[in-house]
Amino acid sequence: MGFTSKQVDKMIREGKPGAYADDDGLYLKIGTTGSASWQYRYQINGKRRMMGLGSCANVGLAEAREKAADARKQVKQGIDPLEVKEAEQTAVKAKATTFRELATEYIADHRPGWRNAKHGQQWENTLAQYAFPKIGDKPIAEISTEDVLGILKKLWTEKPETASRLRNRIELVIDAGRAKGLSTAANPAAWRGHLDKLLPKRTKASKGHHAAMDYRELPAFYKRLTEDRDSLSSVALQITILTACRTSEVLLADWSEFDLDNRLWTIPGERMKAGRPHRVPLSDEVLKLLQGIKGEGYVFPGAREGRPLSNMAMTMVLRRLGHPELTVHGFRSTFRDWCAEETHYPNIVAEQALAHTVGNAVEAAYRRGDLLDKRRALMADWATYCTTKPAANVVPITSKTAA
Repeated sequence: MGFTSKQVDKMIREGKPGAYADDDGLYLKIGTTGSASWQYRYQINGKRRMMGLGSCANVGLAEAREKAADARKQVKQGIDPLEVKEAEQTAVKAKATTFRELATEYIADHRPGWRNAKHGQQWENTLAQYAFPKIGDKPIAEISTEDVLGILKKLWTEKPETASRLRNRIELVIDAGRAKGLSTAANPAAWRGHLDKLLPKRTKASKGHHAAMDYRELPAFYKRLTEDRDSLSSVALQITILTACRTSEVLLADWSEFDLDNRLWTIPGERMKAGRPHRVPLSDEVLKLLQGIKGEGYVFPGAREGRPLSNMAMTMVLRRLGHPELTVHGFRSTFRDWCAEETHYPNIVAEQALAHTVGNAVEAAYRRGDLLDKRRALMADWATYCTTKPAANVVPITSKTAA
């Protein structure tokens, strides 16, 4: 015979900790703090299980018996009621959790493992600009292939690198949600076997990516760049060109990394793509530019205190000078083409100057250092080439070699 409502009220008032059986697996559980709740205990597939049915403050005896009876029917049918309950709770959570919330959580969880703050900022910017306006308020189970294509299609040809990274970020966020049980549907942003059948391959879509200036045109362009004397962004672009460094390596440069007396800039490994420190020899021209802006903290401080110049700063210089088709990163290609076409420096010296990982095992085995002296000569020749306007129809060839 089970409890009466008066008996339940009395046990709750007395607050004696324990689990008190009502009937057919229903228990009144009183905790050490006096809290009271209902539990249904059962066995299925040889396993003992316990399912909470709610607090006594919200669920009365009659309702608790109804819930226990429903669960008992499921057990008789071979269905685990606790798994059903958890699935229902997950479905409610999946319906309530938006892509925006998942993406914010994903970035926060992964930010500590990313090499620099810029990576997290890029995630936030691309998702906020392109994904959130269209799918930000949708649960991931409701995001369709058509939604993803609507975000990517135009961008895929206009800004292929941005589109590719954006697709990957959307895929990762949705995969994280699927791992949490918020969706069982196939990932609509998956590339292989899915979007690769609907979008052109990157080799075709990326034509013109990192558009680079012909090295023969560079001296004339560099002269125009130097005439923009009052622009810190222009100085940043000059140093980027002369050092053949990446945009982030220059914009995040700190004065503590420079040894001007020894004409050396050492970029810490955490700021390098390959994760290793990179020594950059400073030519006379770079040294002169640095001495003209010497300060402390960021070499290229932005308008906001404690922040460097925006990664769009140098791009805006290119646009202002009439080259919207070019990318800052493309000047690394310009440098590499010049090395190959106009100098006798070995390939490995140019690759080291670009901080590329040497892929050839034999080259890597013979390389004992970072070829700093040879690179110092190479970068001096490059600076001379950039800052010396050639005569019409004549391309200067450096006389120095890496011998």
